[in-house]
Amino acid sequence: MPVVVVMGAQWGDEGKGKFVDLLAEKADVVVRATGGSNAGHTVWVNGQQYKLHQVPSGILYPGTLCVIGHGVVLDPQKLLEEMDRLAGQGVDLSALRISGGAHIVFPYHIRLDNAEEDRKGDQKIGTTRRGIGPAYMDKFARSGIRLVDLMDPEEFLPKLRAQVEVKNQLLERVYGLPGFTVEEIAEPYLEYAERLRPYVANTVELVNDAIDAGRNVLFEGAQGHLLDIDFGTYPFVTASHPIAAGAIIGAGVGPTKVTRVVGVVKAYTSRVGEGPFPTELLDEQGDRIREVGHEYGTTTGRPRRIGWLDLVMVRYACRVSGITDLAVPHLDTLAKTGLPVLKVCVGYRLPDGTVTREFPVGLKALSQVTPVYEELPNWEWSDDLSSARRVEDLPEGAQRYISLIEEQTGVPVSILGVGSERTQAIYRSSIF
Repeated sequence: MPVVVVMGAQWGDEGKGKFVDLLAEKADVVVRATGGSNAGHTVWVNGQQYKLHQVPSGILYPGTLCVIGHGVVLDPQKLLEEMDRLAGQGVDLSALRISGGAHIVFPYHIRLDNAEEDRKGDQKIGTTRRGIGPAYMDKFARSGIRLVDLMDPEEFLPKLRAQVEVKNQLLERVYGLPGFTVEEIAEPYLEYAERLRPYVANTVELVNDAIDAGRNVLFEGAQGHLLDIDFGTYPFVTASHPIAAGAIIGAGVGPTKVTRVVGVVKAYTSRVGEGPFPTELLDEQGDRIREVGHEYGTTTGRPRRIGWLDLVMVRYACRVSGITDLAVPHLDTLAKTGLPVLKVCVGYRLPDGTVTREFPVGLKALSQVTPVYEELPNWEWSDDLSSARRVEDLPEGAQRYISLIEEQTGVPVSILGVGSERTQAIYRSSIF
C-alpha cells in the first residue's frame, strides 16, 4: 500500500496542512518526523479552524494513528498547550504517539535563540525564536536531552545539571543575560513528563509495522525545501531537513518504502524570515496578495514576504526530493486580487546576461539573478468555483497556469485546492 511524503516545495507556508488533511482521510498512520514548534499548519473543517504545530494533522480523523518521530525537537510545554486546545475543540488525542528519541527544547534554548538573533541585528536569520536551532545544536553536539531521558529522573537530572552549567556560562559571559537554576527547569519539566508518559512509544516499530502490514502511511512535512539545512538558502534556513529524505530519517524507515512524494506549491511564493528572494514584490501588488491570501505566519503572526511564483525554485525541489506529484493551492487567491497580469518566473538571468534554470548554491549568486518572467492574464473567480471538482471546470487562465507549472517542472499537478475547506479540492490522480 502507498507510503506518501507530503513536503513543501518552496519556503514553507505553502498550505501543506490542507493537503495533509485531505490525504489523511485515507491514511491509517500520519507521521510528523522533523522540525519543532516553529512549524504550523492551519486546517479548516466544517467552518472550524484548527491550528497545529507539533501534533500531526491526521489527529482530526478519529482512530488515525498520529506519530511524532525521532527527528522532531519537542517543546513539551507548547505541545501540552496545543493538546489542551485541541481537546477543548473536541479532538480525540488517544491515537497520538510520541517517540522517546525526540530531543527536548528547554528554556535555555529559547533564551539563547533570542540572544543570538538580537546580537546579529540586521544580519539576523529571522528565526521564530522558539529555541529550535539551539536544540538541534545540542543534538548534533551529542549533548542533547531526549524525551526518554526526561521520563527517568535519574537520567534526566544529571544531564540537566551539566547543560545548565554550560548554558549559564554562555548566557552570562557571552550575552550578559541571566541564567537558570536546575530547579526552575526540572520542576515543570518533570510534570510535563508525567502528562506525556501515556503517549510515549517505540514509534520506529509502530511505523514500520504499519508499512509491513500494508497500511496507508502518510509523512507530514514541516517548513519547506528552501529552508533545508543542506539544500536551502543557507544560512537563512531551519536547523533540520524539510526535504523528502528528512521525513524518512526522522521517522526511522528505509527510502525504498516510500512510493509517492507530493510537493505542495503555493500559486505564488511567500517566505518568513530573512535572505534573498528573487521574485519578491515590494509594492502594492505584493501587499494585495498578502491581504487577500491572509499571509501571516501560523506560529508567529508575522506578515509573510510575497513574490511571484518561482518555478526555478520548484524545479530544484522536485529534483532534490524526487517529487512525483504537485499539489497547488491559492489559485483563487491570485484571481481575487484583481491584478490584471500575473507573472511566473521560468528562469534566472545572470549578471553576464545568460539565462539559467539552475538554482544557485550561494547567497551572493542568488541575490544577483534577475527573474525571467512569463506573463499570463489573470482570470475571474467566483464562489461557485469552490465546488469545482474537475480542472475543466476552472477558468481557461487557471488551466494555463497549471499547465505552465507542469511544463517547467516536468511533474504533474495531481491535486488542486479551490478553497479553505477540506472538501474544496480537485483530484487529477489518486495518491492513496
